[in-house]
Amino acid sequence: MTATTTTIALDAMGGDHGPGVVVPAALQAIESHPELSIILVGDQQILDAELRRHPAVAAERLRVHHASQVVSMDDLPSHALRNKKDSSMRVAINLVKDGVAQACVSAGNTGALMATARFVLKTLPGIDRPAILTALPTIRGQSYVLDLGANVDSGAENLYEFAVMGSVLAQTVGNIASPSVGLLNIGEEEIKGNEQVKEASRLLQQSKLNYVGFVEGDDIYKGTVDVVVCDGFIGNVALKASEGVAKMISHYMRQEFKRNLLTRLAGLVALPVLKAFRARIDPRSYNGASLVGLRGIVIKSHGSADVFAFAHAIHEAVVETRKNVPERIREQLTTLLEERRAV
Repeated sequence: MTATTTTIALDAMGGDHGPGVVVPAALQAIESHPELSIILVGDQQILDAELRRHPAVAAERLRVHHASQVVSMDDLPSHALRNKKDSSMRVAINLVKDGVAQACVSAGNTGALMATARFVLKTLPGIDRPAILTALPTIRGQSYVLDLGANVDSGAENLYEFAVMGSVLAQTVGNIASPSVGLLNIGEEEIKGNEQVKEASRLLQQSKLNYVGFVEGDDIYKGTVDVVVCDGFIGNVALKASEGVAKMISHYMRQEFKRNLLTRLAGLVALPVLKAFRARIDPRSYNGASLVGLRGIVIKSHGSADVFAFAHAIHEAVVETRKNVPERIREQLTTLLEERRAV
């Protein structure tokens, strides 16, 4: 491996579609990133058979690493940790720990992925709990939101750590010089919210982060702040509710355009606008959630991701590797903790 090469390990057996999506997505990623090498982790026979369906393989930049087990979407995290030590997920993460790969991408079981990554890679110094972070489209571009489900009982210190991690990722990956940070709450007033949120707000006010205060649910998509921080329970509910609203709008729009001949004609006229709108908010273009706070880079793809979406998750891993996100988080957190101790 040359100094300019980025190597990504892919859990090729994870997700709803497994190798049928992961392999062609890997080939797309290799074509898009000349410096990229990929390790497909999974059943050797199955992966070899899938690769034979794609004859134009850059063999020197893509190889298979055999793993005899698969973590199913129904496996409990504890079961995956104890009983599936040779799973494609675990082996891919081990490759990051051993320095063979710089990042891992998986569309597999989220709970098992987080538990395995935390057990194998460990958290960064000063980080109590990792968080799940993703970018979401907004009126003003995009916002980074965390935690989206890794922690359902986060304390004030955890929320503070999430804010630091989200701010660093927005700086490094989003190229935002001074990302604005908001705490998700039931109102903007300081008297509102539970004690965890209020205490986290006090901690953030004392930090050198660009903290602007409380934000509400509609602020996520208005793009009021660059980074939205919340407990994993709240974040996951907000994300799933948003996905449901998007599906409902799409469903009703299709119904209305099919209602009669006039609406069908209107649909044809509006088709270019609808296609442009769909492209701007296409969730596949935002696929690839970061498991931030670990001593290595792990990207979670949506389980039902298609080739386009999974290739985007690989792209996210490449960018975070180039930017050395874990080290940047460690540096920022160390600086902020030293400042807090000095006060």
